[in-house]
Amino acid sequence: MATLLMLGLLHARRLYDDKQVEEAREKGIEIEFSPDAKAAFLRLLPLRSISRIWGFITNVEYPIWLRPYIYKAWARAFHSNLEEAALPLDQYASLREFFIRTLKDGSRPIDPDLHCLVSPVDGRILRFGELKESGAMIEQVKGFSYSASSLLGATSFLPLVQEDMLGGDVEQSNSANDSKKSWWRISFASPQVRDLTPVRPMKGLFYCVIYLKPGDYHRVHSPVDCDIFLRRHFSGRLFPLNERATRTIRNLYVENERVVLEGQWQEGYFALAAIGATNIGSIELFIEPELRTNKPKKLLDSEPPEERVYEPQGVGVTLKKGDEVGKASEPCFV
Repeated sequence: MATLLMLGLLHARRLYDDKQVEEAREKGIEIEFSPDAKAAFLRLLPLRSISRIWGFITNVEYPIWLRPYIYKAWARAFHSNLEEAALPLDQYASLREFFIRTLKDGSRPIDPDLHCLVSPVDGRILRFGELKESGAMIEQVKGFSYSASSLLGATSFLPLVQEDMLGGDVEQSNSANDSKKSWWRISFASPQVRDLTPVRPMKGLFYCVIYLKPGDYHRVHSPVDCDIFLRRHFSGRLFPLNERATRTIRNLYVENERVVLEGQWQEGYFALAAIGATNIGSIELFIEPELRTNKPKKLLDSEPPEERVYEPQGVGVTLKKGDEVGKASEPCFV
């Protein structure tokens, strides 16, 4: 009971903070980085244990007659659109099933233009921009940024791609087939020894940070036609990802547990990072159902993340634009 009360109080505080931020944005006030004592206090809380307890609670099955009342109350509190739900409310046995509900056909039409990306999730765009140089940073909030390479991992292909974009002295293949698989020939078995066959010419490398609220649709879709070659899982912390956390916790997205997918689409390099949060330690992938997340942070930051290569001799896992990739309750995506 005490745990439920604590969760309720924390949640109420978060809603209040989010409302304050919304009012500030409406007035044109930009949020700036400002660490405080409460951010330090978060490091002392057993956030992973709290998340597991919350996971247990959300898996409790409700009586059929009670389900519509619970989900309608949730929808009113978090502005969920119940008209888009694929099933009647009484068919969602638990709160978790309601979180990861599917949508009615046609709720999210996919643009057929091959040069058009679609959003991988429902959510709010927090930041977007271009990575123009090697070692480029992504702004967390005004006054603090984090490294894109730190987010994706030390063995990420990002530095190689950026070197090629900046005019690295590498030999290009004229074969159409080689062009399709170009950078895929980097050695996964030994990340330190890489075949510098470059990625195909690119017009630029861009990023977009999207935050999902509790009431949003929580399934993840492929934003483009692509081949996914590699999955990287970083065990880490489970700090909240709300506005207060982003302006008070350094390297928030780098410290939190996350799953990174790397691959290639028609314009070159492609990566998708799903970042866990308090109460949301579980990130599930449809392309790898056996993946288990919500793991404690490793003792040494130098320890490498868990990696899996999808079909190292082939073209990886092929996804079409709009295909379901995974599901999670309230992460942030980059």
